[in-house]
Amino acid sequence: MDSKLKKTAILVSVAVMLLVSSLVVYIDSLSRGHRNPAAGDPGTAYRGNAGETGQTTDPEAGQIGDDLSAFLNDSTFFDQETDPVLEAAKDAASRLSLVVTSVEKDLRIQIVDIDGEPVQGESFFVELKDLGEYKDLDQDGIIYIGGLASGDYYVELKPVEGYKVPGNPTRVHVKDKVEYVAIEDISLLIKTEEDIDAEEEDTAVAGAREDADRTEITDLQSVSGSSRVGIDVSKWNGEIGWDRVRNAGVEFAVIRAGYRGSVTGSLVEDPYFAANMKGAAASGIPVGVYFFTQAVNEVEAVEEASAVVQLVREYSLVYPIFIDTEGAGGNGRADGLDPETRTLVCEAFCRTIENAGYRAGVYASRNWYGDNLYADRLDRYFIWLAEYRSVPLYEGYYNMWQYTSKGAVDGIEGNVDMDLYYGQ
Repeated sequence: MDSKLKKTAILVSVAVMLLVSSLVVYIDSLSRGHRNPAAGDPGTAYRGNAGETGQTTDPEAGQIGDDLSAFLNDSTFFDQETDPVLEAAKDAASRLSLVVTSVEKDLRIQIVDIDGEPVQGESFFVELKDLGEYKDLDQDGIIYIGGLASGDYYVELKPVEGYKVPGNPTRVHVKDKVEYVAIEDISLLIKTEEDIDAEEEDTAVAGAREDADRTEITDLQSVSGSSRVGIDVSKWNGEIGWDRVRNAGVEFAVIRAGYRGSVTGSLVEDPYFAANMKGAAASGIPVGVYFFTQAVNEVEAVEEASAVVQLVREYSLVYPIFIDTEGAGGNGRADGLDPETRTLVCEAFCRTIENAGYRAGVYASRNWYGDNLYADRLDRYFIWLAEYRSVPLYEGYYNMWQYTSKGAVDGIEGNVDMDLYYGQ
C-alpha cells in the first residue's frame, strides 16, 4: 500500500470510530431522557401542570431538562484519559513513519506524520545498523545519506518526545546503479513557492536571447503540412485566456511543470502549472510540459523526472516532457557542470521519463547545445532548439524550434515564447 492509500485508510478508520462513538453517546442520551417518571428515577426530568417544568439537580444525570444535547456542554462527560476513540485519534496523530528510498548508493529518509507530510522543526536521529547515527540537521524531516555501498540496511528512528516511533527497524535495499525509474512518494519533496524564496531560486536565463539577431520573427507563423505553431508558458505569463489563445491560432502549448531551485536545489511546482494545464485542456489545446533543471548528477535528474511524472499524472499529454537545461545566471548550483556530467543528467532525466511511459526531450539554445552538451548523444530524444533568427544556424537535427521570446498572442499579457513543431 502506498503512502496516500495508507493515509486515506487511517483517516477513514478514525472517522468511522468517531462516528460510532457519537451515535452511541446520542442513543444513550435519548434513553436517559425517556425514563419512566413513575419509577422515581432520580435522573429524570418531569413536566408538571401546563407551563410548569421540573428539573433534576442530580449531578449524575446525563440530561438536563428537555435539552437532549446538554451533555455537549459538560466538561466531565468525556473522560479524556480513558475514552478509547479519543485515545486512538491521539495515538494516530502522534505516530511517525519512515519513507526510505534509494537511487544509487544512497538513502533518502523521510520522517512523515499521519498525513504523509515530512515533520519539520524536530531534530530527528536515525541509526543505520553497524554504521551509527545520522541527524536531521536542518530539521526539515528529511535525512540524506550518500556514499553507501550497495546492499541491505536497517534504519531505526530514535525515540522523540511527544511522538510514537516505529517499533521495528525499516529494511531497505541500497541500489548500486541508477535504474532510471520514477521514485515513489516523490510528492513529499515537491514544494510550492510559499515554501521557498522564489526570487533567489527561480533564476533561469534564456541563453538564446544573447544569440538573437535582427532577423528574429515575432509573429505567430503560418504553417502547412505536419508542422504546427505553438507557445510555451510559465508563471511569468500570468493568467492566460486559453479560449482567446486558441482562437488566435495557437495549435499547442508546452507548459512549465516546475523547476529545481538554483540555490537550495528544492523541487518546486510552477504556481500556474495546474491552472494552465486545466485551461489548455478546457480549450482543446494539446500540451506537453517542461522542467527547468539544476540537477548536478544523475540521481537528482531522476528526482526531477519523478517530480514531473507525479505532477502530470492527472493530465493528458500529446507532446513530450522536456528537460530545460538553461543556465541560472552563472551562480546556479548546476551552472558549472562539465559537458559530460550535464549530458548524463539529460540522459537520466529522459530515460526515467520514457520508462514512465512518456516521450522525452531536451531544450537548449544553439550555443548551449554546442558548448555545454554532447548533443549527438541526445539525438534519440526530441530536440527542442531555441534560436532567435529567421533561419537557425544550428547544424544538428531538431524536432521543435523556439523562434522568439517576443511573441504576442491574444489572451496573454506581454511577450510569449513561440514555437514550431515538426513531424509527429
